[in-house]
Amino acid sequence: MRDRDEGPYIVIDRGGGGGVGSFLMGALLGAGVALLFAPRSGEETQEDLKKRARHFRELAEDRMREAQRQLEDRMDGAREGVQARFDDVRSAVEAGRQAAHEAREELERKMEMSKAAYRAGVDAARQSVATDSASEDEDDED
Repeated sequence: MRDRDEGPYIVIDRGGGGGVGSFLMGALLGAGVALLFAPRSGEETQEDLKKRARHFRELAEDRMREAQRQLEDRMDGAREGVQARFDDVRSAVEAGRQAAHEAREELERKMEMSKAAYRAGVDAARQSVATDSASEDEDDED
């Protein structure tokens, strides 16, 4: 049986930075600085900004897909771990039921043997009493 401490753990961190929001904020800030210091014409700058925006959007989409894939992998691992533990518990319960059934059968068999021994003892005692009574009756007749 597997050790209960094994298995994947899922940790949800709600306070740490480094998310998509921070990434987008940095991208917008970088684009704004680039506009201020760009020695190009407005049209060239707009075209450059469009290219960068597309690039950042694609990069963000790639990161989101990767994060989603990792989350799905972790969820699958957790689901498999839960299923394995469920199967272990189910097997243990079934083994317990089987052991209880076998113990009950053994107890019933021993009770029947005890009853048979008791009946045999009672019959032997009756027979002994009957034999003793018969012997006394014969002695009284003599």
